[in-house]
Amino acid sequence: MRGFCALLALALLAACGLKPMYAGGSDGLVARGLAGVEVAPIEGRGGWLLRNALKDRLVESGGGAGAATRYILDVRLDEDIEGLGLLGDDTIGRERFRLRARYQLVDAASGEIVLDATSGSDAGIDVVSSEYATIAAEQTARENLARDVAGRIVTRLALELSEQP
Repeated sequence: MRGFCALLALALLAACGLKPMYAGGSDGLVARGLAGVEVAPIEGRGGWLLRNALKDRLVESGGGAGAATRYILDVRLDEDIEGLGLLGDDTIGRERFRLRARYQLVDAASGEIVLDATSGSDAGIDVVSSEYATIAAEQTARENLARDVAGRIVTRLALELSEQP
């Protein structure tokens, strides 16, 4: 009876219309599409971090570098640090670091915009009496946010490429 129930569950799952995004491994549609994405330079320190994180993520998801450029990813980055918590002596005790990216996936051959979207993330930073520690915390937050936003962008690109004919 358990075998029949398991077989029935598998049959129902197959009939639901879900399909694996990375089907076919490195030879699959999404992996080939991601391997063909070239990331345009992005301004600033945060842009440098985001571009490197995107390139790393694209290589991981696309099964390797070296594919012909099929798409160009153009990213505009916006960083913002905002003071949140005020202490009794009117100094800031907490900051919010926001990293927002507006990106366009452009077909390299035709110049057509395939995807125009935004992604972002934010982190909280404690402001302490040591200026060095606060700067180090801001830098760590910038690095972590760049990796997070890169992951979000690559996931969105994979979804878009999985729907391409």
